Amino acid sequence: MHEGFAIGVIEKGVEAFTYKETKHFAPAGSLVVINPGEVHTGYTASEMGCTYRAMYADATLLRRAASETADRQRDIPFFSSPVIKDRQLAQFIFNLHISLKRSTSRLEQESSLMWTLGQLIVRQADSHFRSRPIGQEHWRVKQIREYLESHYAENVSLECLSRLVNLSSFHLIRVFQKEVGLPPHAYLNQIRVMRAKKLLALGHPIAEVASETGFVDQSHFTRHFKRLVGLTPKRYMCGSKNVQD
Repeated sequence: MHEGFAIGVIEKGVEAFTYKETKHFAPAGSLVVINPGEVHTGYTASEMGCTYRAMYADATLLRRAASETADRQRDIPFFSSPVIKDRQLAQFIFNLHISLKRSTSRLEQESSLMWTLGQLIVRQADSHFRSRPIGQEHWRVKQIREYLESHYAENVSLECLSRLVNLSSFHLIRVFQKEVGLPPHAYLNQIRVMRAKKLLALGHPIAEVASETGFVDQSHFTRHFKRLVGLTPKRYMCGSKNVQD
């Protein structure tokens, strides 16, 4: 058993386990959610074995996510079914696991965590959790955008943005995405890349540009730059030079 929640997504094969005296099977594409303090087993139920990604979340974190989702104090959520067949939600959990493992951006990690846990609670928790309706928050979104544009080189946190505009993290993400079309961390990457393009066009060294625009290192910078621009920073510099010539 675990002190907190065990949340996993099955990637391949079938996992089997006994939970509350009942045997369960979790095929690829499904979620497994075990409530805190519940005794359970766990083993593969297919000849090919099974692979899965799992995270273990403290109960207070789920209570915070539930409260932020509802925009009022809520108890720790409870999940009656340990196997959840919701492929979209499973993909959300998978993406979260990748983000927590690979990303160095606090804003991306915190945003992915809070938004995904909110989705899990709203869609699958036993108690009815209703998200707060999205209202007109233009001035708050404007504040966030201005802050990100001024602090793009810093490792901005979601908590910092929440305090800035007095919104819960979960509601802030939803409001921002509705207004801008991107979550805050993706918008921040756009700002960084746009600034980087200007510096590269002026002939600044790639490593220097990566550091000045808030990326951890050159490879991290190159990955994001190529994804958004379609070229590596080096090829972009060559193109800019040819245009100037």
